[in-house]
This record gives sequence, C-alpha cells and structure tokens, in this order.
Amino acid sequence: MELQRISGKHKNNKLLYYIKNYTRLLLPDAYYQKRLINKLKSIPKKEQEEILKRVNYYNKLEEKVDLPTATPKLLNLKLKDGKTYFFDFREYTRYFKKHLKCSFLFGDIVEVPSQPSFVKSRPIHPSNENSILLKWNKIRHFLFIKNDSKSFLEKKNMLVSRGKVHPTQPQRIQFLEKYFNHPLCNIGKVNNNELNSKWLVERMGIQQQLAYKFILCIEGNDVATNLKWVMSSNSIAVMPQPKFETWFMEGLLIPDYHYICLADDYSNMEEKLTYYIEHPEKALAIIQNAHRFIDQFNNKNKEDLISLLVLKKYFEKTNQI
Repeated sequence: MELQRISGKHKNNKLLYYIKNYTRLLLPDAYYQKRLINKLKSIPKKEQEEILKRVNYYNKLEEKVDLPTATPKLLNLKLKDGKTYFFDFREYTRYFKKHLKCSFLFGDIVEVPSQPSFVKSRPIHPSNENSILLKWNKIRHFLFIKNDSKSFLEKKNMLVSRGKVHPTQPQRIQFLEKYFNHPLCNIGKVNNNELNSKWLVERMGIQQQLAYKFILCIEGNDVATNLKWVMSSNSIAVMPQPKFETWFMEGLLIPDYHYICLADDYSNMEEKLTYYIEHPEKALAIIQNAHRFIDQFNNKNKEDLISLLVLKKYFEKTNQI
C-alpha cells in the first residue's frame, strides 16, 4: 500500500485498502517469491547506505539465534488474527517460503519479548533487540498532511488536544489535571468515562486542530498516533521525549529540533510555548526539520525494500536462510 495522504475527510481510504489486500490473496505466493531476488537487486546504489541504516535500526539482531521449536510458521498466519496487522504483515511475508518460522505479536506491545519477534511498537532503550519493528496498522497510524492551508504565523497562539483518555493512561490524565482551562490551551477528552466529566469536550477534526500553532502529542497505550500528521503540517508537535517507538523511529526524534520537548511532568509547558510564540523563526526551523524527517517515509519502493530486508535479516539471524 502506498503512503496515503490525508483526504478531505482526513482519513486513509479503508475501502481501497481492503480491496487491494483481499485482491492480493488471490495471487499465489509463488508469484511473489520468484520476484524477491530481482526486487532486492533493485536497490539504488546511492540509497544503499540509508536503506541499510534503517534496516538495522528496525532489526537490531547481531548474533545468530535458534528459535524455539514451537515458534509458529508463516503458514500459521491467519486473517482472523487481526485484519490490518494480517494484511500489513502478509504484504511482505508472501515473498518468503511459508515453512519459515517467526514470532509475531500484534497490538500495542510495550515490553520486549523473550525471543526475537515482529512487533508494531517497542520501548526505547538499548536492550530492545528482540523487538523487530514492521510497519503495521499503517491505515491508522501513517497519516500525513499534503497541504496545510495555513502558515504557522497565521495560526492561533495556543496548544490544542483532542483524544481519548483512559484510566490506564496517567500521562494524559496528568496533563489535563494540570492545564485544563489554561489560557494557552484548548484541550480535553472526547470519550465519556469515569474520569472527570468536566474534561469532556466536543470532538475536533484535524482541519480544526490545524488552526492552532501547537498540537499535543502525548503517548497513549504506546506511541502518540497523531504525531505523524502533526509533524507533516505547519503546526508543531508538543510532547515529552517519547518512551516507545514504531516504524516511524520516534527514538531518533531530537528534542526542540523535530518537536517542542516538554519535561516529563509538563512543568515547562507555558515557558516553552511562550518562547516559540515570541521567537517564530525558531518555530519555523522546527517545522522544516520535521518535514525533512517525514520525507524519508514518502517513497513506496524504498519502504517495500526496507520491509523485505528486515524480514530477510530476521530469517538469516535465526538460521533459517
């Protein structure tokens, strides 16, 4: 699936996504497996270093290791396991023999597994090599703004946030406790639950949020889903240093270079926003840096090659090919 740009409704086209993926099920795997070698040979020499750098970031396995005997095989992957994860995984596993074994964990994974496993998300720390990242659930997570109709200078001098807040997300609760009704903030939760009912506000579409200079991107169960589209806009992501990462490589984002970095307790929010309101040239530099970071995900062929090489390295490091 090609990188999708936000439509007028600010959503990826789910119907087209499912049509493409169900159609792919009709083609025999042998068709793709015959193309694998030529596809990998198509890597442009000038891009080899960048591609391999990303491959080794997603798949940090260095030493070879044998997988447990009970590890599932690719042929065990079933559609019922989760449609978007299944389709995103199968888009690339179809290039490999189905007898190959691999461990895969679908959903919001916040711990490092005991054996090398494919995941959507992982904690950011040096010992996460058993968490091998793939671009999963991209229909939801990989949204990008093509054209933001307002420049940064035309936007409101406020921080906006709309999203669900659950009792299991103390990091989101803490921000609302601290800054709900603050004059620099238009924030609130959109789900009605046992948490403070005063925080309940009307939903706000992406276009409405883009009227603000600053958009809050606090992690939920794992990463902040809105971070990608915010960084591709003319607004600035505001958040503490991320604790988790996905295919988007949140661990490589530089504080106050790609986004405005808050203290973990959010105590410097007012100071940070005031600084960038008074120094718009610094804010515009962050926006440019964020756009350059986004650009690396905007080449479908390159994304395909990286995904295939991540898989190939996994099978090599687990003594299977």
